[in-house]
Amino acid sequence: MAVFALSRLDSRSASVLAASLLIAAQPEFRFRGGGFMLPQPQPFRRTAMTRTSPVSRFPVPDLEALPEDIRSRILAVQEKSGFIPNIFLALAHRPDEFRAFFAYHDALMEKPGGLTKAEREMIVVATSAANQCQYCVVAHGAILRIRAKNPLIADQISANYRKAEITPRQRVLLDFAMKASQEAAAVEASDLQALAEHGFSQEDVWDMAAIVAFFAMSNRLANIADIRPNPEFYNLGR
Repeated sequence: MAVFALSRLDSRSASVLAASLLIAAQPEFRFRGGGFMLPQPQPFRRTAMTRTSPVSRFPVPDLEALPEDIRSRILAVQEKSGFIPNIFLALAHRPDEFRAFFAYHDALMEKPGGLTKAEREMIVVATSAANQCQYCVVAHGAILRIRAKNPLIADQISANYRKAEITPRQRVLLDFAMKASQEAAAVEASDLQALAEHGFSQEDVWDMAAIVAFFAMSNRLANIADIRPNPEFYNLGR
């Protein structure tokens, strides 16, 4: 009967009736006074942050079994942030590579220079999104929000940096970073000239390329090992 009745209506009336039937089927909507009432807004409730998946597909050693320098670094991060980022645990089963990874990470991301720390994180978020690395987008998105003091910027850049609320200088920075990430063989002198015109030095360009290259490795390791972001990252800097 309902199908027959709908077929007799014009398209606009049928759409309205169909929408009404769908709404009426939802228990959270109530009918009152000849119309449908939208549900009342509910207070926001924080849910407990629990890990629902393994840290990695590969072995994750106990903290007590780690070399002292690695254990100390991990505990220092835990004390500062309140949790241990899963990347630290996932890489810890290969101590030499752990040390090399974080030494190069710090050399690129913590150094002074023409790029701000927030701009360095912008590169990570944009290129990691292109490489579909969930861990790096979420974890470094949190760091970007904190360093940029902007709760919206990481979501904007990971979704589409071209529409993000960034400066023209940062747009040129990310245009280059994305080209270096996705089609490095096509980088030309004109790309570097465009960066120079926005005040970037050759050392800045090297930093950009090195960050892109380093996190291309990190993206692939995280995806292959199925390293998931800690739930705590999602709320940081919001």
